[in-house]
Amino acid sequence: MAIARPIRMLGAVCILLTLFLIFNMRQAPQKPSTKLVNGMTRDPLLDPTGEPEGVLWRADEHDYSPDSEKPARTNAALISLVRNEELHDLLNTMHDLERTWNSKFNYPYIFFNDVPFTEDFKQKTQAATKAKCQYELVPKEHWEVPSWISMDLFQESAKKLEEENIQYASKISYHQMCRWNSGMFYKHPALDKLRYYWRIEPKVKFFCDVDYDVFRYMEDRNKTYGFTINLYDAPQTIRTLWPTTKEFLAANPTYLSENNMMDWITEDQIRPEHNEIANGYSTCHFWSNFEIGDLDFFRGDKYESYFQYLDRAGGFFYERWGDAPVHSLGVGLFADADKVHWFRDIGYNHIPYFNCPNSPKCSGCQAGHSYAGADFLSKEDCRPSYFKYVGTH
Repeated sequence: MAIARPIRMLGAVCILLTLFLIFNMRQAPQKPSTKLVNGMTRDPLLDPTGEPEGVLWRADEHDYSPDSEKPARTNAALISLVRNEELHDLLNTMHDLERTWNSKFNYPYIFFNDVPFTEDFKQKTQAATKAKCQYELVPKEHWEVPSWISMDLFQESAKKLEEENIQYASKISYHQMCRWNSGMFYKHPALDKLRYYWRIEPKVKFFCDVDYDVFRYMEDRNKTYGFTINLYDAPQTIRTLWPTTKEFLAANPTYLSENNMMDWITEDQIRPEHNEIANGYSTCHFWSNFEIGDLDFFRGDKYESYFQYLDRAGGFFYERWGDAPVHSLGVGLFADADKVHWFRDIGYNHIPYFNCPNSPKCSGCQAGHSYAGADFLSKEDCRPSYFKYVGTH
């Protein structure tokens, strides 16, 4: 039986409409990639740098007064593991950070030490800020060398590292500090009710006015980790870190994030000698003297299990595993790469490296100048690999 012409026409229109919708769906604009496919041929910090996109919390729009009963501050703090004798250098850091950011938002400082802070330390640090300061002792059980570590083996290993000119190889307190920053700091009761932290250290500088609440930025975008500087590590200090990590991944394959940073972690073309000595690890890492992080990530089962596995392996003492590569591997493997943020707008320096944006809000550093000193330092910049495999987000 013949189909009536109007019905045939209606059917043809429906087919054309369906094809039109499919075509438009395929042509729909995709989220622009931030990956630099050819690596970093030009430093992105030479381009004009503004604030992150989207709604930002500002001090003139919300109540950030230090003694407010209902402040706009979220559950976050500035934290520092610091010694009494570092007071002068810490005060310089605080003055910089207060001038550029915290005098507007008044987030509290929490200072940690393995010995009690002096009254001089407390008085002078509190005088440097309107925000509240808290002084905490690191629990003895968090700082002591674990019972399973052989001090004879430590001494033997340290001697070998010293022969390779590895700094702090035999300084036991340095190894303790690396271990504490890797997997003990977030267990301190003073951080129990906090969600985010910004780590600061003595002898760092901040160059740019930041006029938004960076902790609220992390919270609103559900970010896990923020960094400024991305470097290669000394491979002699972490020879077994990646093999040990691979053992952990083999035992816990479901822990690996679908959107991980494996290509950045294992890249072997730019510094092949690093990859070879570190047994498959590029040694690229976020320089953790600046980091803004989500404590819930570090407290989570994946990272905590990873730290416990590393701790039992002994590499914090038998080698010189630092918190920077350990944090970086943890974030790079277990977090979503889209939840890691490069704070390109925060001007920062820890000798000899810089993060210096091209912005009218910055003064005292040269835009796009990533190091101060001999030219060989330029080789230590791992951003080209990171931007290629992960992106500039």
